[in-house]
Amino acid sequence: MIYQLSMQTTGVTAGLLLIVSHAAALTQPALMMRLAASFPRSRAAGTLLIALAAFWSFLLVSRIDLGEFSPLRHIMLTGIVAGGILAWLYLEEFLAVRALGMILLLAAEPLLESALLRTEPDRILLTVLGVGWAIVGLFLVGMPYLLRDALTWVSSNTARWSAAAGGGLLYGIALTITAILRW
Repeated sequence: MIYQLSMQTTGVTAGLLLIVSHAAALTQPALMMRLAASFPRSRAAGTLLIALAAFWSFLLVSRIDLGEFSPLRHIMLTGIVAGGILAWLYLEEFLAVRALGMILLLAAEPLLESALLRTEPDRILLTVLGVGWAIVGLFLVGMPYLLRDALTWVSSNTARWSAAAGGGLLYGIALTITAILRW
């Protein structure tokens, strides 16, 4: 195990993240729609997120057991740093979306790891969220224009925006309550 997080800690953390982000989308729809529209091509957001993804990847590779690949650890760490810098320099198109996809892929692992081999039936809340983040992360890295199109579609109608934000808020509340009371 890489993170050694309990299912309760992971559930509360992910639930609060969903609650805060979706509550902001519900309470400040005009501002959040503007931010969502500008996010895919935001160089500042891309810089911050690619740095976070590279840092997180660097920490993971520096700490995990690589088995027979342990002698290559320094090459992998150098590759992560070089890859982060090169992505920042040359992936100007949808850098923020691609970096968000990387972070979702990295964030899916602790969710899935904490629910692994657990017998509680409601662990499915963490599993579905983790698998969802992994699938979305793969699409964002490979086809970043899909997020731009999805954000345009959702933010073109306030009812759609409210439904999407409300759904995320309800999922976050359900996850947080389940994590506190049952795990």
